[in-house]
Amino acid sequence: MDNRDEVSAFLTSRRAKITPEQAGLPVYGQRRVPGLRRGEVAMLAGVSVEYYTRLERGNLGGVSDSVLDALAKALRLDDTERDHLYTLARAANAGPSRVRRRPKTPTVRPSVLRIIEGLHDQPAYVRNNRLDILAVNPLARALHHEALEQTPANNARYVFLDPRATRLYPDWERVARDGVGALRVAVAKDPYDRELSNLIGELSTRSDAFRTMWGTHDVHVFTEGTKRFHHPAVGDMELVHESLDLSGEGGLTLTVYSADPGTPGADALKLLASWAATQEQDAPVQPGTER
Repeated sequence: MDNRDEVSAFLTSRRAKITPEQAGLPVYGQRRVPGLRRGEVAMLAGVSVEYYTRLERGNLGGVSDSVLDALAKALRLDDTERDHLYTLARAANAGPSRVRRRPKTPTVRPSVLRIIEGLHDQPAYVRNNRLDILAVNPLARALHHEALEQTPANNARYVFLDPRATRLYPDWERVARDGVGALRVAVAKDPYDRELSNLIGELSTRSDAFRTMWGTHDVHVFTEGTKRFHHPAVGDMELVHESLDLSGEGGLTLTVYSADPGTPGADALKLLASWAATQEQDAPVQPGTER
């Protein structure tokens, strides 16, 4: 497997998003393609049209960092898109035998589990690059209980295949696009992840919305921000989230939600904790266990 198709589609999609006016170029006559022409990108990047055409056909092998930087500037890539371009170039230069293969099911360290369990008033969970939810604390379990009903729990499947997701996420389209962008980044970093390929194939087959968003070739990295929820038992809440990569853990990420004290979000988290405690008390006792 190589990533030529991925490279070609990414560069073509970025070129189509930039107008000549945005690039500071004059416009002459009627244009038959959206965005910039190949020759215009080549001129802005300081390379020949033939060389840029080779790049856009998916051949990033041997491309220097200076050319990648010039290309990122010409295409007005943001930081996430620029990093994605570099990832695609590294994969093109590595070849199949040198691409790092991550474990399919990385183990969450006991110390990380203790950290998330210790966050009593903040929902916290660990996920992998496929958006599988691998570990949750009680508040995160209460917040994402619908997604956790499936096995394995996967937030992308929940967002695109469970109609309840549009209720939980008032900004569903933004949440969906961010998830698709994160999967696009994951594919570039690990193109030989069969489970990831299977997930994308499944979602493309079962969800028109996913298939359309996947075709845009947009990329996204979860860092920090604000997310709105409408929980079926608690109602509306607006929470701040932070996502931190766990070093040495094969692509695992820790996400923590919080709210400033005294805000409606903080009050909603207290209600969520109370609801979660009630659910725990009402849960049936499994044979051989005690509460």
